[in-house]
Amino acid sequence: MSKKMSKTETGNTMLEVRDIKRDYELSGGLFKPKKIIHAVKGVSFKLERGKTLAIVGESGCGKSTLARMITFIDEPTAGDLLIDGKKVDTRPGHLTQEMRQKVQIVFQNPYGSLNPRQKIGDVLGEPLAINTDMSAEERRHRANEMLRKVGLGPEHYNRYPHMFSGGQRQRIAIARALMLNPKLLVLDEPVSALDLSIQAQVLNLLADLQDEFNLTYVFISHDLSVVRYIADEVMVMYFGEAVEYGTRDEVFSNPRHDYTQTLFKATPRADVESIRARVAKKKATAAA
Repeated sequence: MSKKMSKTETGNTMLEVRDIKRDYELSGGLFKPKKIIHAVKGVSFKLERGKTLAIVGESGCGKSTLARMITFIDEPTAGDLLIDGKKVDTRPGHLTQEMRQKVQIVFQNPYGSLNPRQKIGDVLGEPLAINTDMSAEERRHRANEMLRKVGLGPEHYNRYPHMFSGGQRQRIAIARALMLNPKLLVLDEPVSALDLSIQAQVLNLLADLQDEFNLTYVFISHDLSVVRYIADEVMVMYFGEAVEYGTRDEVFSNPRHDYTQTLFKATPRADVESIRARVAKKKATAAA
């Protein structure tokens, strides 16, 4: 499928992905040939500065693999990655510190991404200690400032991760990702492990931070209600390919690909009338 590109000028494009691919080689076992898994099969898109691209699809479709390539965790098998107009050399030893600072990631499980033995102040200060010449006092000030930005306070600085709720831990993970002033933030299912009420709070926080810092988001999700709330553009992935790409309103109002249509039909609507209809149907089935 030909990919639908944004009509923005090159200078306003924060992220450009050109025919990027990722293959994994698996052992075939004794006397058997090796197997090649084509996880991502040539995906291309552009993302404008300050906008949010949501990448959706079922588990195993390649969306998280794509996220790992954008954040330099995995090296692409083929294709090009451009950040802020500059081609990225992702080969081991060739990635610059400047480029690493421009792109950060927030994972699905905040507790799993936080060192349980580190106090929150140390968690937030560590990226600065590694990547900058800031003094300990400057790092502490920056950490407390970022805690305030995500809705926490200086009283949380010396606490450990287990002392926080899931929503608070995700706020801490977001704060850590922002410590180096990145331009691009990749969010891999950042609210799927949270209660609905907490999801809304974190999504509102992300929207506020995006406005304040002019951040560009790549938002990985399988939850279409979340995608509809936060996305400017939507890309649907299926078996490693981008089968649909467009603005949020285009994709939701007129999905063109069969898989996108099936995905939307299989997703329960979250409006009040739809919920009441499902409850009534469940009661009728139980009474029959």
